[in-house]
Amino acid sequence: MHPPSDHFQGKSVVEHLVDARKKGMEASVEIHGFEMAGHKSAFADALRDTAAILLFFWILLEGILSSFGTYLLLLSIGWILWKTARSALIGWNRLERLHRVIEEERWEIEHHRPQEKQELKELYRAKGFEEPLLDQVVEVMMADDNRLLQIMLEEEMGLTLEAYEHPLKQALGAGLGALTAACIGFIGLQIPNVFPWAIAVAFLFGCLYTTRLEKNRSLPSFIWNMAILILCAGTLYFLKTTLIF
Repeated sequence: MHPPSDHFQGKSVVEHLVDARKKGMEASVEIHGFEMAGHKSAFADALRDTAAILLFFWILLEGILSSFGTYLLLLSIGWILWKTARSALIGWNRLERLHRVIEEERWEIEHHRPQEKQELKELYRAKGFEEPLLDQVVEVMMADDNRLLQIMLEEEMGLTLEAYEHPLKQALGAGLGALTAACIGFIGLQIPNVFPWAIAVAFLFGCLYTTRLEKNRSLPSFIWNMAILILCAGTLYFLKTTLIF
């Protein structure tokens, strides 16, 4: 997809750079949020989701199904496969967006070099460079198209190419997260009345793992996440007892 012939589309260089940064933010956004390592985010997300879905399943069907453990196993297998495949698909879609942005920027470098030079000059002027050093730096950057492409992606759009992981690595993280929660649940299922507490521990671990990676405060994260889980589980239990029994 090629940009229109008017590179700046009637905007100033600075306005064009602002739009480019927004475009880069759209390309870098994840289903889990911004730029925590993909496989770690997928692990924590799948761990929390699996813990929650197993707890809801237990609330609804415990005491009703004669072979509850067997049904829980079947649900866990299907859910693990779903989370793994879904995470891989999200990763591939994200890479596709990135490749599209790279190719569009490469096309601009090849067909709009004067405008790209203006953008680069404005970027480095904002960093504090002044003439004649500014002109020298820009000329050096313009001499290598591959180097220029990387600079424009990182400086103009704010993309960090090293942060993009292979989708299969993200899928592995999601699969391990779902498997971890399922294993904790099955261990709890072997001890009477321990299953919901084991699931709560798995859910809490996923929340605190994410909090630690994002360097957020642990206590508010613990309170809010557990409050949400308790609210959802309590609502489900209330509806079950009200509508079914």
